[in-house]
Amino acid sequence: MRTMRTARALHRHDGQASMNRLPKIDACDAPPAPAPHDRPAYTLAQMIGYFVRLGTFGFGGPVALVGYMRRDLVDTRQWLAEADYKEGLALAQLAPGPLAAQLAIYLGYVHYRILGATLVGLAFVLPSFLMVVALGWAYATFGGIAWMHAVFYGVGAAVVGIIAVSARKLAAKCVGRDVLLWAIYLITAAVTVVTESEAAWLFVAAGVVVWLRRAPPRWLRDRSAGIVSAAVLPGAAGATAMVGWPLLMQLGAFFAKAGAFVFGSGLAIVPFLYGGVVTDHHWLSERQFVDAVAVAMITPGPVVITVGFIGYLVAGLPGACVAAAATFLPCYLFTILPAPYFKKYGKLPSILAFVDGVTAAAVGAITGAVIVLARRSIYDVPTVLLALATVALLVGFRKLPEPAIVAGAAVVGLVVYPLLHP
Repeated sequence: MRTMRTARALHRHDGQASMNRLPKIDACDAPPAPAPHDRPAYTLAQMIGYFVRLGTFGFGGPVALVGYMRRDLVDTRQWLAEADYKEGLALAQLAPGPLAAQLAIYLGYVHYRILGATLVGLAFVLPSFLMVVALGWAYATFGGIAWMHAVFYGVGAAVVGIIAVSARKLAAKCVGRDVLLWAIYLITAAVTVVTESEAAWLFVAAGVVVWLRRAPPRWLRDRSAGIVSAAVLPGAAGATAMVGWPLLMQLGAFFAKAGAFVFGSGLAIVPFLYGGVVTDHHWLSERQFVDAVAVAMITPGPVVITVGFIGYLVAGLPGACVAAAATFLPCYLFTILPAPYFKKYGKLPSILAFVDGVTAAAVGAITGAVIVLARRSIYDVPTVLLALATVALLVGFRKLPEPAIVAGAAVVGLVVYPLLHP
C-alpha cells in the first residue's frame, strides 16, 4: 500500500512539474484571433485620406493609378488582401466606367460597403475636379490672351500623339488577333472618322454580336444572329436621342450616356465627347475641345475629369458639377450594384464576350478620334513635328510621364507660336 501511495504521489508531482514547465497563458498573452473580413486594419478616414492624396498627386493615367493602389494598399500598408484587389480590378475592367475611378470605388466598398464606396469615390475625384474647374475659370477669363493660345498650340499636337500611342497599346491588348474583334475595331474607327460623332448604339451592337458569336443563349443557338442584331439596333439608336431639354438637363443626360460607355482607358470618352459637345450640340469649338483634352493630360487623377472643364465652359460652375456628377454616376452604379454578385457571375462566358465586343468598339472609337482631332490640331510643320516627337518619346521611353511631355510641348508652343503669329 505504501508503495502504491508513493507512486501516486510521484505521479502527481511529475504532472505538477510538467504543468509548471509550460508557459503561462492568460487572456492578455493569447494570440489574437484572425480579424474577420468586416474588421479592417484601417479606418474609413484613413482610406479617404489616402485617396485624397492620390487624386491630388497621382499622375500617369489609369494604368499608373491602379498600380499605385496595389503598391500602397496591398503591398505597403496591407490594408487589403490581394484577392480583394484582383476582384476589384477585374470588375473595373469588365464593367463600363473609367478604370481607376471604378477600382477606387470598389476598394472603398470592400470593408465599408456603400458608405465607403461613396466617400472614397468622392475623395479620389474631388481634387482633380477642383483643379479643372479652376483651369476652366482661367481659360474662360484669359482665353483671349496670346500666351494661352501659344500654350495650347503646342499641347494640342502633343495630345494627338499621346492618344495615338494609347490607341495602339489598347488595340494590341484588347483586340489581339481575333478577326471578329478586328472587324468591330475597324468599323467603329471608320464610323467615328466619317460621322465625327458618338455612336452609343454601335457599342451595344458590338457587344451583342460577340456575345451571340461566342456564347449564345441556348434558345438562340439555332437562329440567325443577324436577325437578333437587327432587332437590337433601332432601340439602342433611339435611346441616344436627346431633344427639348433645358441646358443643364441636356448636359446631365449627355454626360451620363458618355460615362456609361467608357471602358478601360478614360480616353474612350473622347470620341463621345467630341461628337456631342462639338458636332451635335455645338457647345464648344473644335479648338476648345482639343484644349479640354489637353487639360485632362496635365492634371492628376482620372482622365475623365476633363468633363468638369467642359461643363464649366458650357454653363459655368453648375455645368461643371452636373457634367462631372452625370459622368461618374454610371461608374458608381456599375460598381456597387454588381459588387455583391461579382464573384459568382463575373466570369460567365456571355458577360466576358459582351465586354470584349464593347471594348473593341471603344478602342476603334479612340483610334478614329485620333484622326478627327489631328485634323484640327496638326496643320503646319511645327505641329506635325511635335506630334511625331511625342510618339517617338512615348515609344522609346516607356516610363516617360505624359505630363512631362505636355509641359515640354507647352514650352515649345510658347516659343514657336509667337514667331508664326506675330
